Amino acid sequence: MENNLPKAERTRKFIIKTTAGIFNTKGYAGTALSDLTDATNLTKGSIYGNFANKEEVALAVFDHNLDTVTKLIREQMGKAETFSQKLMVYVRVYHDYHTKPFPEGGCPILNTAIEADDTSTSLKERAAKAILRWKRGITNLVQAGMDAREFKAGNYKEQFAISLMALIEGGLMIAKVTDEPNTMDAITKTAIVLINTIKN
Repeated sequence: MENNLPKAERTRKFIIKTTAGIFNTKGYAGTALSDLTDATNLTKGSIYGNFANKEEVALAVFDHNLDTVTKLIREQMGKAETFSQKLMVYVRVYHDYHTKPFPEGGCPILNTAIEADDTSTSLKERAAKAILRWKRGITNLVQAGMDAREFKAGNYKEQFAISLMALIEGGLMIAKVTDEPNTMDAITKTAIVLINTIKN
């Protein structure tokens, strides 16, 4: 329980949770220290007494937002009965990026990767590791589906993983830029077609 944590740790968690939506919406460069102090009602000294700098807050927020998405996926995976359904969990979770409990501002990987390339090496590295973990998760599911003979045997795991990820993230980008969340309906239909191509 958070109430049992030391005060400093509770304050860190409060800052992370309270500013998570700000960083994920405005981005690292677009988030000012005043945004953090206004949202938390803490002083600059209180924030920097818990974090070395703004980048450290942004890294902690990225981890928090990514963990939120990961928990959603893990929860839905537990309900899926087939490997096809497990793969569709990624699509369905991201389909609802504009609703709670998905992080405010959308996909933290997409938002961070687009901006961090020019603003923060540390954030870029954190986003890259998240992408590689996601890719590994999909390739593991495909391999498990092959082992269970649900999916066709072959050397296509990496290509499939990258294609599914690009489909989801590309759809998210288009949906956000155009303010048309329904774009993800088309992405869902295409993902179903893609998954069907590897079924036995």
